[in-house]
Amino acid sequence: MISVSEAKRLMMAAVPDPVVIDLPIAKASDHFAGSDIRAPFDHPLFNCSAVDGYAFHFEDVHGPMQVCDEVQAGGTLDNAVGPAQCVRIFTGAEVPEGADTVVMQEYCTRDGDMITVDDARLVRGGNIRKQGEQIKAEGTVVVKGTFLNASAIGLLASVGVVTVPVGRVPEVSIIRTGGEFTEPGATPAPGKIFSSNDLMLSVALKEVLSCAGNEVFTARDSMDELRWSFERALEVSEVVICTGGVSVGDHDLVLPVLQQMGAELIFHCVAQKPGKPMLFARINGKFVFGLPGNPRAVMVLFWEYVVLFLQAMQGAADPGLKSNVLKLRDPLVVKGDRAEFRAAIVRDGHVELLRDEGSHMLHSLVHADVLAYVPENRRSYLKDDPIEVHWLPK
Repeated sequence: MISVSEAKRLMMAAVPDPVVIDLPIAKASDHFAGSDIRAPFDHPLFNCSAVDGYAFHFEDVHGPMQVCDEVQAGGTLDNAVGPAQCVRIFTGAEVPEGADTVVMQEYCTRDGDMITVDDARLVRGGNIRKQGEQIKAEGTVVVKGTFLNASAIGLLASVGVVTVPVGRVPEVSIIRTGGEFTEPGATPAPGKIFSSNDLMLSVALKEVLSCAGNEVFTARDSMDELRWSFERALEVSEVVICTGGVSVGDHDLVLPVLQQMGAELIFHCVAQKPGKPMLFARINGKFVFGLPGNPRAVMVLFWEYVVLFLQAMQGAADPGLKSNVLKLRDPLVVKGDRAEFRAAIVRDGHVELLRDEGSHMLHSLVHADVLAYVPENRRSYLKDDPIEVHWLPK
């Protein structure tokens, strides 16, 4: 049995180089930039007004000025603004030649085609967005590995980017093992239970990693059925997440099946709670996460390991859940010698642990903000002691 840190080190050492593809910008959101992306054009493209008002040469600010023309966003003027002249201008419009300042309309008095300015705070260049002040052409807009959220997509679009290099989202399949499940909608027969892991993982992959259209395979506790499911899953995906059958009981067949198929076992059993039986293997350049069958363990291991690995496969600069250190609201004593991932909420900058549920229970995870990480070499905390937390996706 290995430590959490060693398991993650071995897993990350196995991450293959990202596959970079080009996507239209409208389809590039929720990916990671596959390279540094440079601006084709300046932003702003030209000197433009930040307000509705009047554009003029600053040296004329103390005298009356004649309104000689008007320019709206998207328009231009052919004639330069002359001495003692100004132009009615609207937000986003190009500042015409000869003008170097814009005054807000609220600070002007207009009489016919003449204005006077009453703005003691106005300075030369005021209310003008300068060409290239955010970014110059050929400047780096986003760096490799940046998560392309809505703001990043908007920034790329604003400088004229049309096609975006991104790390390709890997294909992922799910295998649910065991013969204890009842059909959806049916009344469970004696000894049967409802299935949740397959649906839970499918939703998590879509929400957290944008892995849509995941195939789900099922196999009872049979070497032949399980091997068939692994063979089909590995045909259509690069990563397989298997739930159940990874411990060392008589009906835990995932490890012997993978060994029969020639898989390289990278690790099996981690000193952690929940999820001790977890395994991670490589087979023909593809990867298998063997997770326990208990739903809480499945969800915690998905967040702590699968998200980390799949984001790294996409070239994320900082893969995995975001973490920081906060103060613990109440004292904590932990039994045993395994690291623990505990559901918690954060209130007023303090970590409040939720009820310590069994690995089959999901209730506290529904309400959790973070997973509090208790390493195996720390068994007790006092009130206000610092504790590492991993923020859950919302």
